[in-house]
Amino acid sequence: MIEQDTVRLLRECDAGIQMGISAIDDVIDYVQNKEFRQDLVSCKNSHILLKEEIGRLLAKYHDEGKEPAIMAQGMSWLKTNVRLVMNESDQTIADLMTDGCNMGTKSLHKYLNQYQAADALSKDIAKRLIGLEENLTANIRKYL
Repeated sequence: MIEQDTVRLLRECDAGIQMGISAIDDVIDYVQNKEFRQDLVSCKNSHILLKEEIGRLLAKYHDEGKEPAIMAQGMSWLKTNVRLVMNESDQTIADLMTDGCNMGTKSLHKYLNQYQAADALSKDIAKRLIGLEENLTANIRKYL
């Protein structure tokens, strides 16, 4: 049970990280404020490092990770592009990123509760990912 919950939690973290990186990539070229752009780049780089760590752990379990749900990716892309067409501003981007981070932290908390038998390292990774999302949200509030 421990190994199964560990792999499942790591897979959900992997999918969440991919969604986060994709979301940042979708908006980064539209960001006007240099500090805001740097916050996004820094967050993306932290996500990439965490993804690499998850990849190494999943490889130990002979698992390749998990792609985000196609429907979730498509809806995120559509929402982002429609909102940016209507209002291409840092405020819109901050709003979109805040919504995404909030959805991500909510999902991660759900998975931490669902996969309680996961090992301490995978739980720590999920908590670090939650911290990244919460920090980005706090850092970009000034652009809302």
